[in-house]
Amino acid sequence: MAHHNDSTDEEWAAYAQRLATALRRAREDAGLSQEQVAYRAGLTRYTYQKYEKGESRPGSPANPTLRTMLALSQVLDLAIEQLVPGDPPDLRSR
Repeated sequence: MAHHNDSTDEEWAAYAQRLATALRRAREDAGLSQEQVAYRAGLTRYTYQKYEKGESRPGSPANPTLRTMLALSQVLDLAIEQLVPGDPPDLRSR
């Protein structure tokens, strides 16, 4: 079973915030509303808004599926690498 420690959880939350910023910036650059991005990516507006806040659900850092990230990159006309922030936390079990 994977074991998460508090510092890893904090690093993941910070990483999720960087993803949120990247999504918001890309959406604004594309001139799209949250509703337009959500609809085109097959998400609810609520779910997409949570991702732009860095959450999957209240109090839980965002962790969108690979399928969702691919859909968002296609809607925003960006390579997935342009949406995923660099310098991710080390998620290996310690």
